[in-house]
Amino acid sequence: MRLRQLSSVLGDTRELIVHLPERYDEEPTRRYPVIYVLNGSSQDVHTASTAALMARLGLMPELIVVGVPNISEKVVIVSESLAQRMFLNQDAVNRRFFWTDPVMEFINVSTGPRCIVGVAADIDDENVVPGPAMTVYHPMDQEIGGGRLFVHARTDPYALVPPITRIIRDLSSEQPVEQAATLEDVRAEVLAPNRLNALVFSGFAGVALMIAIVGVAGVLAFSVSARTREFGVRLAIGSTPRHLLTGVLGEGAMIASVGVIAGAAGGFLLARTVSAYLAEVNIPGVLPLLAAATVLVAAAILASALPAARAARVDVMQALRTE
Repeated sequence: MRLRQLSSVLGDTRELIVHLPERYDEEPTRRYPVIYVLNGSSQDVHTASTAALMARLGLMPELIVVGVPNISEKVVIVSESLAQRMFLNQDAVNRRFFWTDPVMEFINVSTGPRCIVGVAADIDDENVVPGPAMTVYHPMDQEIGGGRLFVHARTDPYALVPPITRIIRDLSSEQPVEQAATLEDVRAEVLAPNRLNALVFSGFAGVALMIAIVGVAGVLAFSVSARTREFGVRLAIGSTPRHLLTGVLGEGAMIASVGVIAGAAGGFLLARTVSAYLAEVNIPGVLPLLAAATVLVAAAILASALPAARAARVDVMQALRTE
């Protein structure tokens, strides 16, 4: 079906080629997703037939394909983050931009002006944690661009690379085939920086925890040694070793609690200060903070166990003779 539509944004009348789903007439009130294909005179038929086949196989929902043919000016669709970066708090549609990187000419991509005809939501397909996506979508007919071929394999996927390469070369001898990889390899490559960061920071955290344990144990050991006479007097007037044990353990927990509170407050203030100068400074949630505080307090109590046991085993007569 062909329609003619006046674009108030572009100031031009464009012919639209609309491909409707097979059962569109049976459900006229149903809502369908829409795909717009720029340079639709050469791409819309293939896109519509592929979408119909995928819908019949149950791999994707039925959708409407709209082809926009006869676009002489180079046009693009940009992501929301890119539009916000280039045109702060302004409408990016019907504005033009240029590629300024000289590498573009080397890979046969024109550096001429491009008209922005739409803004799409950010889709970050390169990171586990989605972030701002600086993406430019352009018609395949207007530029030379690469594509991806996905193959579902039941055996060793790398054994299929040579025959698939031969088939592609038979279809087009000049078509390069590179970067063959499984999805597991791609995922491992994407996660490699995060895993390295986790390993490095875990090592630093372990060293810091050991320093804290040694510090708490040293402070309490010195305190127990200096209070030996006090412990002897308390035992002589009726205090039990259990009370001395729990008292020293409580002192260790108190030291750790004060350190956790002071560290959390200082870290929060530092993060707020740094976030004013650096982007993407995230403050941990409540659950990670509680988990870290629990680990620190538990480590402090364990570090207090040896000095506490020493205090509980104080000999009364020897302690009373201590100056």
